[in-house]
Amino acid sequence: MSNQRQLVLNLFIYPGGHHEAAWRYRRSEPDRILDITYYQELAQRAEASKFDAIFFADGPALADNVRYAQRFRFEPITWLAAIAAVTKRIGLIATASTTYTEPYNLARLFASLDHLSRGRAGWNIVTTSAPQAAQNFGLPEHPPHHERYERAREYLDVISRLWDSWEDDALVNDPGSGIFADTSKIHTLDHVGKHFRVRGPLNISRVPQGRPVYVQAGASDDGRAFAARYAEAIFTAHQTLDSAKAFYADIKRQARAFDRGPDEIKILPGISPFIGSTQAEADRLQDEFNALIQPEYSLTQLRQMIGLDLTGYDLDGPVPRHLIDTASARGVASRFKLVVDIVDREKPTIRQLVQRLAGARGHWVIAGTPEKIADNIQTWFEGGAADGFNVMPPWLPGGFDVFAEQVVPILRKRGLFREDYTGTTLREHYGLARPASIYSNAVKAIA
Repeated sequence: MSNQRQLVLNLFIYPGGHHEAAWRYRRSEPDRILDITYYQELAQRAEASKFDAIFFADGPALADNVRYAQRFRFEPITWLAAIAAVTKRIGLIATASTTYTEPYNLARLFASLDHLSRGRAGWNIVTTSAPQAAQNFGLPEHPPHHERYERAREYLDVISRLWDSWEDDALVNDPGSGIFADTSKIHTLDHVGKHFRVRGPLNISRVPQGRPVYVQAGASDDGRAFAARYAEAIFTAHQTLDSAKAFYADIKRQARAFDRGPDEIKILPGISPFIGSTQAEADRLQDEFNALIQPEYSLTQLRQMIGLDLTGYDLDGPVPRHLIDTASARGVASRFKLVVDIVDREKPTIRQLVQRLAGARGHWVIAGTPEKIADNIQTWFEGGAADGFNVMPPWLPGGFDVFAEQVVPILRKRGLFREDYTGTTLREHYGLARPASIYSNAVKAIA
């Protein structure tokens, strides 16, 4: 393996694939959406290609547009536990909301996953943008944006201390002496805050990684500040190299304010590649997917991003830019600016805009030969725009297979991606240090 800086590559698994019409594509396997062996096989393929991790997104409410697409949201920690049983090295990242879970329960879930996988768990920390989730959890309305992040900050403080509540050597497990645990090294929290009251300690020992890898995906000002303080990996969406470079520089700059080095945060944009032996073949493949788009689905997705319902407008007419600002407060912050930038930069028709977003919900969609895909990945990686990528195949499993078989070898040949794993945990794959417990002597001395 080369000593030069290496790409991080995750496989972002989305049922059927990341194009909104993937489930209708002739080579997809839509009947396997609830078959765990389908996902186990995908994870095994990613592991065979030495990917850092697989990632499952989640949301605690049924999507508005489930009529037209495979929008199931199975509980990802359960799914990843089944995948952990048939894999050995690949990281396992799951989304969980700080707005609609409790720290103690989630700490136990992720601790269990990290133990059973021997140190491969990662937590994608979200505050949830779907307002309809509130009524599933007994709330009259979705908490406002600033309040969700306020709760998230307290949540991270509590759950981090729960994962530290057992010191590394608190588990003795010595039948000879009859001592199972050194209770002097197990600590209560006695936390009383605005949002939580948690006594602790956790009822399971400290996990192999110290705590799961912290991942975050917010793009708002609050989201960026939160990520700069807590995140060890950031999943982000960008359409242009310049946008990605600006985000990259901003996060690394903000991280310095928290005494964090640039290597302590891995910034990972999404990339959804249509790959062909020629550019024309790749373009035809993308066109084939776009021909399967259902406008009812696409317009619902667009409304969720910008808060503006364009149903009834001429799809081949211009996007009514003058109406978007009045609806911006209802849009999703992580996608609103991205969509507006596309409209301002490219002046698309409504049909062209929904086709742009159909590929991967605002993530970078690129069509081309394997060499072109590798060239662009290298340009972003070496140009200060990314530390790696979430690979988001337009359809599964074939869309991943062609990336693994045709693009990854090019990246290896250029010394940009590993030939084999050198570690066993997700932290080791990402090049992240195992965090010391707040009760360790070294941390106490600094405090």
